[in-house]
Amino acid sequence: MFPINRPRRLRSTPQLRRMVQEVSLNASDLIYPLFAVPGESIAKEVVSMPGVYQLSVDKIVAEAKEVYDLGIPSIILFGIPDTKDTEATGAWHDCGIVQKAATAVKEAVPELVVIADTCLCEYTTHGHCGYLEVGDLTGKVLNDPTLELLKKTAVSQAKAGADIIAPSGMMDGFVQAIRQGLDEAGFENTPILSYAAKYASAYYGPFRDAAESAPQYGDRRTYQMDPANGREALKEVELDIAEGADMLMVKPALSYMDIIWRVKEITNLPVAAYNVSGEYSMIKAAALNGWIDEKKVALETLTSFKRAGADLILTYHAKDAVRWLNE
Repeated sequence: MFPINRPRRLRSTPQLRRMVQEVSLNASDLIYPLFAVPGESIAKEVVSMPGVYQLSVDKIVAEAKEVYDLGIPSIILFGIPDTKDTEATGAWHDCGIVQKAATAVKEAVPELVVIADTCLCEYTTHGHCGYLEVGDLTGKVLNDPTLELLKKTAVSQAKAGADIIAPSGMMDGFVQAIRQGLDEAGFENTPILSYAAKYASAYYGPFRDAAESAPQYGDRRTYQMDPANGREALKEVELDIAEGADMLMVKPALSYMDIIWRVKEITNLPVAAYNVSGEYSMIKAAALNGWIDEKKVALETLTSFKRAGADLILTYHAKDAVRWLNE
């Protein structure tokens, strides 16, 4: 008679549980998002995202130093410009807010990896991620003219010091276009972290408050993915790999852990998961109401992304998570 296998034997003490733990969450897994705005000494809290702020460049630098001291290796920068237009000028101008923030951070904390979100929605008057036909009220972005703006934006961000370019607009061919633009400008060694599987999700609401980027009409379903589709995500990933992506992103993360797993199964490239604003705000709201333990739920959630296959996690909980892990 064979002995009975008792899984609980390996759960009986904290030491045994640590020994057989299958994945671990570390500071080096995390990327901290920051929102840059013009001005000085500005720290404006986002009402729908407690603990998250729109920050002027001097405050961004202070945050970057704190992030680096905590052992978090990277930040990702989003920008809110003074003015918006149909050409998304603030996205690709050499004096754009992300460009200023990237330069300032690299001067102050050169070892910190600076990722630039490469998109246009924060910079357009209509809030969509590219060119629209004149008079269009549906939000159907013109793909190829938008690629030219994304190339300009990526090159400008790389010139400003961004270490990684992260295109998030879900335009067809955007990785290839940006790779070509970077190479031609002498940035052959600047990697691309593609938002390869970005869904048209309701979880983005608080982010649109933070980035002031809600569409003024229509929606983004003509270019972001249908939440019902899984095989399509793999197609998008394969196309981005073929076009030269160095890293891949799945966004959102919480409701898309099956996609993270499936993407990880088909590639050896690093896979990032974006723990988006709505996911963060739900935990914050429930914790503020005393319904859940924020620390335990946040760490469990982040660990689940690692278990699903994520190598990197973009999260607004990054600083708190490291402090909790170090307790």
